[in-house]
Amino acid sequence: MLGTIVNTGTILVGSITGSVIRKGIKEEYKEVLFNAMGLAAAGLGIRSVVVNMGNSNYPVLFIVALALGSLIGEMLDIDGAFQRLVARFSGKGRLGEGLSTGILLYCIGTLSILGPINSALYGDHTYLFTNATLDLVTSTVLASAYGIGMTLAAGVLFLWQGGIYMLASFLGDFMSADLMTEISVVGGFLIASSGISILGIKKFKTLNMLPCLLVPVLFFVIRGLF
Repeated sequence: MLGTIVNTGTILVGSITGSVIRKGIKEEYKEVLFNAMGLAAAGLGIRSVVVNMGNSNYPVLFIVALALGSLIGEMLDIDGAFQRLVARFSGKGRLGEGLSTGILLYCIGTLSILGPINSALYGDHTYLFTNATLDLVTSTVLASAYGIGMTLAAGVLFLWQGGIYMLASFLGDFMSADLMTEISVVGGFLIASSGISILGIKKFKTLNMLPCLLVPVLFFVIRGLF
């Protein structure tokens, strides 16, 4: 868990640093930061899709995952529940948007998924240390735009990577390269959609799309039974 602890710590440090810097940033500059984060999220998402789709052995799976997962998420209204929870503690503002973007950027990426697996199976923290460095920069920029509330994303990351670490410890053989590829493809679309929302091109309820990530897992479970 060393890599996850370091990764969580860098997000906390970056978020605190960014929130301090935020006080001296003019409103027009904050809008520039919003645009920068939107472009970065869209670019990272597209890169994840392009890189991993070429390695996919199930080229139609991501379509099914996006359609079925989004429908389930909309029925559960995950985004609405999350926004109401954030608004209860932070009042009106864009913190909900910032947290949803931060959670996706921190958690739904190749390094953040493969890192805990490598850490659990091989004791190799390289991926997580690399991810921590990237998240330090990202969290600083996000907090400079959205405020100190972005520290909450650190807790989500810890639970996410900790859960993957525990699963990998008990289900190492199931966490195959093929499954990680499919999750990374779907995750790339989710990150890209978050970026597009920030840029105001098209508003996506990205959190409602989180169940999309479970569809490849269920597919591989069912596939393994036959």
